[in-house]
This record gives sequence, C-alpha cells and structure tokens, in this order.
Amino acid sequence: MPIKHAAYKALRKAKKRTAKNRATKKKIKDTLKKTLKEKDKAKVKEFLSEVYKVLDKAAKKGLIKKNTAARKKSRLVKKLKKSGLI
Repeated sequence: MPIKHAAYKALRKAKKRTAKNRATKKKIKDTLKKTLKEKDKAKVKEFLSEVYKVLDKAAKKGLIKKNTAARKKSRLVKKLKKSGLI
C-alpha cells in the first residue's frame, strides 16, 4: 500500500484507467467477433462501421497504435470479402 497521498492517488487513477482500457479492448474483440459471425449483408455493413468507429477511437486515444487499427480493419474486410458478405 502506498504511503504518500500522491502515490495513493496515482494507484487509484491507474486502477480506473486499467479498467477502462480493458473494457475498450474487450469491446474491440466483441465487435470483431460479432461482425464475423453475422450472415446478413445489411447487418454486416452496420457492424463494420461500428468496428471502424471503435478501432479509430482506440487508436486516437493511444490504446492501440494507428497501424494496428488499420491492420485489423484490413484483415476484417479481407475475410468478409472472401466469405462474400461485402
């Protein structure tokens, strides 16, 4: 346990940030999986825009790197085109 007040505050902030980052990463994974499972073309386009939004926000905030977001989007579209949903 931290002794100084500032160290205690830093610990609290770290816990909050960790929780928020984990939630965002989980949302990224869930939206990617949800998009890949969908078979309806209209819903796939809707989910695809949601995936783009989540990835771009995470990259903007520094949770993932810009190129990582681009790579994930590219691979997703490639898989969807291969399955004939786009």
